[in-house]
Amino acid sequence: MDEELIDKIYREVPLEKIPWVYKEPPALLVELINKGKIRPCRTLELGCGIGNYAIYLATKSFEVTGIDFSPKAIELAKQKANKMNVNCEFFVADVTGDLSEVKGNFDFIFDWELLHHIFPEKRKFFLKTVYNLLKPGGIYLTVSFDEKDPSFGGVGKYRKTPMGTLLYFSSEYELEKLFTSYFEIEVLKKIEIRGKPVPHIANYGLMKRS
Repeated sequence: MDEELIDKIYREVPLEKIPWVYKEPPALLVELINKGKIRPCRTLELGCGIGNYAIYLATKSFEVTGIDFSPKAIELAKQKANKMNVNCEFFVADVTGDLSEVKGNFDFIFDWELLHHIFPEKRKFFLKTVYNLLKPGGIYLTVSFDEKDPSFGGVGKYRKTPMGTLLYFSSEYELEKLFTSYFEIEVLKKIEIRGKPVPHIANYGLMKRS
């Protein structure tokens, strides 16, 4: 992942122009909450950015921790949570590390548009970390760009974005092989998610730790 570049983006680019920053939580996440598929619980957001989704969950009575490797993003997340008088824990950490600084286990862990920043050689370690942080029966949600997405040239597994970040575009098949090593997959499907300026084709995975 491009840690220094992404932190620079948070420091120098207006938030409304950062492609992955949205004020409102994703509709599919809201749907899971509203339908009671995921109820208020101890939650960890990996790659939380400026904290908008974590803060949303906290307003719904979730006990939320958010981590990101960008110090500037975490600074902004803390400022917003304080301004809204919302109780969230935010701190700087590398999600591809061992996350020893994260204490306890969680009922729900999610990352939204993070996995395509993590290249294949680090994904097994990352998912093992997620597994270890989940309680038995806990739920893991992940959404990342699919290789069929036409964005950024539309070809190749590795693609560079206009912001200068390098992303890895996965197939549903390779993700299924990866996820089944650790979790029971409840849903794995292609979906369309919002994007700036156009929507993206993404892989949506909802799974459970046995």
